[in-house]
Amino acid sequence: MKWALYNLLFATVYPFLLPGFLLRMHRRGGYAARMGDRFALYPEATLGKLREGGGGFVWIHAVSVGEVQVAAQFMREWRKAEKDVRFCFSTTSSTGWRMAERELAAEDVLIYNPLDFPSFVKSALKTVRPRAVVLVESEIWPVFIRTARKYSVPLFLINARVSDRSAPRYRRARWFFKDVFSSFMAIFAQSKLDGRRLIEAGAPEEIVHVTGSFKFDAARRAAPEKEAELREWTGRGRLLLGGSTWPGEDEVLLSAYRQLLGEDGTLKLVIAPRHFEKADDVEANIKKAGFDCVRRSRGETARGTGREVFLADTTGELMGFYGIADAVFVGKSLREHGSQNMIEPCLCGKPTVVGPYTENFRPVMSELLSDDAIVQVSDADELKLKIRSALFDGESLGLRAAAAVESRRGTVARCVSEIRRVL
Repeated sequence: MKWALYNLLFATVYPFLLPGFLLRMHRRGGYAARMGDRFALYPEATLGKLREGGGGFVWIHAVSVGEVQVAAQFMREWRKAEKDVRFCFSTTSSTGWRMAERELAAEDVLIYNPLDFPSFVKSALKTVRPRAVVLVESEIWPVFIRTARKYSVPLFLINARVSDRSAPRYRRARWFFKDVFSSFMAIFAQSKLDGRRLIEAGAPEEIVHVTGSFKFDAARRAAPEKEAELREWTGRGRLLLGGSTWPGEDEVLLSAYRQLLGEDGTLKLVIAPRHFEKADDVEANIKKAGFDCVRRSRGETARGTGREVFLADTTGELMGFYGIADAVFVGKSLREHGSQNMIEPCLCGKPTVVGPYTENFRPVMSELLSDDAIVQVSDADELKLKIRSALFDGESLGLRAAAAVESRRGTVARCVSEIRRVL
């Protein structure tokens, strides 16, 4: 009865959500060519690869950029242990698709995840015939999970987390999620808190393992050639970077930049917005603040006016910018809740500042703060002060940041070993 209710609710709610999805698809692009994947209708080239695999694929599902990076590191570690392994990688966003394309081998398969309706999920699983399914972080699709269990496909949840907002919902719906979480053979949680929340939501205690965050392993520096290319684009001088910024944070960085230019006239500001469709808005903010805007996506170059702000609105270059920055602010932490990935600039040894809202990286922040490897501020005024300190006196902070990340690597390899042992 509860599954019938879930399917009815999903079918009822989805049409109301569809206009928003379609609008987002239009803005970001890249969906129309593979819309059939949502209904388990795959192109012939994809079907041919799946037939060649003979049902031996490991199906991995990840959505956000951070999740795809975790999944990519997971795949690399698995290939070290099993050279001939083949992956079927699914995602739900065009951004995740573009990220995944760079990480897959020629023999792997990339698809969009089917809608969580029984008929579509059954068809997808029968077509792929995976030897195992690995879900990343919080990708809990009840019908998909239940159907995979019904077909005796081993299920694993890696780098699992439960947000502050989701935890009460899971507890209230334990009567439903107990069956969902019990379907996994093993769940690898980011922290003790995440593990406890999963158990409270109905996951059997014996399958929940607290491993630490996979993200310490997933972060990788850009190639030296890429860093050199970006350094040439920005020119000489200290570089302040706003990484993965959200609306409202750009204005704070621009205000801080204006003040700091009085102390260092060669200082550069680079803003890398989290969503590139917001780049026009960011450009408008830059010009409103009295600066010239140099956009990466248009191939624009510095004009030497001394009043320029660089807008990094391209895909796949953020790590390169982290590598050349002198100080970094990580976005979605000052005006929005959750934060973006602060491990990446820390890995590069950069003094890193975040705002008060870092819920998505709770265990990571706990580790970095315990090592005095990152600065967390409470508001915009404090951010301006700490950015100045990071720029002009942040060398030791950067060294501690790099050491903190390096000391916590190796989790992914251990989890791959455990999953392969179970299989």
